[in-house]
Amino acid sequence: MELDRYGQMKPTGPKTWLQGRDEEFARICPFSPMARDEDELAAEYFAAAKNRDPLLGRYEAAFVGYVEEGEYRSNGSSGGMVTWVAAELLRLGLVDGVAHVKESDDPQSERRLFHYSLSRDLQELQAGAKSRYYPVELSGVLQSIREAPGRYAVVGIPCFIKAVRLACADDPVLKKRIAFTLGLFCGHMKSARMAESFAWQMGQDIRKVKRLDYRKKAQDRPANWYRAELTLENGETCAQDWWHLVDGDWGAGFFQNSACNFCDDVVAETADIAFGDAWKEPYSSDGRGTNVVIVRSKALLDVIQAGNAEKRIALSSVDSDFVVATQAAGFRQRREGLAFRLTWPHMRMRPRKRVRAGRHGLSRRRMALYIMRYWISFWSHRAFAIADFLHSPRLYILWARAALACYQGVAYSRGPIGRIAQSLGLAGSEGRT
Repeated sequence: MELDRYGQMKPTGPKTWLQGRDEEFARICPFSPMARDEDELAAEYFAAAKNRDPLLGRYEAAFVGYVEEGEYRSNGSSGGMVTWVAAELLRLGLVDGVAHVKESDDPQSERRLFHYSLSRDLQELQAGAKSRYYPVELSGVLQSIREAPGRYAVVGIPCFIKAVRLACADDPVLKKRIAFTLGLFCGHMKSARMAESFAWQMGQDIRKVKRLDYRKKAQDRPANWYRAELTLENGETCAQDWWHLVDGDWGAGFFQNSACNFCDDVVAETADIAFGDAWKEPYSSDGRGTNVVIVRSKALLDVIQAGNAEKRIALSSVDSDFVVATQAAGFRQRREGLAFRLTWPHMRMRPRKRVRAGRHGLSRRRMALYIMRYWISFWSHRAFAIADFLHSPRLYILWARAALACYQGVAYSRGPIGRIAQSLGLAGSEGRT
């Protein structure tokens, strides 16, 4: 896997392999129509699960809460549960190492800020806390797992966990050594260009950025008020709220990976346990951060319940409706939005999905939103590339500001574009994207 000119990870290899004529590639690519889908994989791994839901998949139990002990919660982007569970697996001797995303030791060598790495103790593990909206790939860490006997846990977004499951089915060594998978709820993947754009807008050169915190936490601010902070090589820092950045509206789709247009898994349905942000009041206003957790493995359910009984974590049981409500926008994009996108004639790649193509009663406004998201994600990569080639960040910023104004005019009925959209029946006041 290598970064392409748009800062997205793309596979490289022989032409026959890339065109899908290689059976191994077809079996293990998570977007391949020949690979097993999430329902089939979940049926294999969680056949006896107590609950089944069309959006959440198979699971034993669901919770909302946070970590009480230590600094897990304050050091994480949300409630600290991902790092706590990984640390507990190490503490209990259930795994020898955890594969997760960490800051690159020398990001300027390949201009990559983050990469997958193996952690074997708590100190190494805590260095990988927090969310990273940056392209990474698994090949190096999977090779390390093949070479070093032991039991491992892998942390990843839904398509990564699905890829691990498919790889395990094809590789007996990986199947034996990967004992647990920890999934992260996902809206979509961003390209490396978003990090560069954030640096541009803060007046910095990405080559001089040593560290990027996508979600700088502050207890006096709601958890969903994202604030990005750059740490430069000279130790100086600069920060900006996402809402003050031209591409900081997540729902607009700036720098979205093109493959995300075909994903229908929001909550990592093939993972043993999955974590997301509790985007529902009163939790979304709590600046300390709160997790929603879906447990599919009985072994991990025992770990969670023991931690709760010992008051090391504070979790409350919730039903499927609560979990779905915390990720409502993601499910609309990945289910009704996907069904609509699959009707588009110019979509050359049509993977086998669990969603049927169709408009399913969508309003003109909803269709307009999905069309705009698609084209914003498509053109944001190209507009940035042109601005970068011309050494003119302002060119991209002007384009992004105009694109955002159009999107928010339809989505939130804002400004003159919103008034025009309302007159055409393309805008509304439902306040959801």
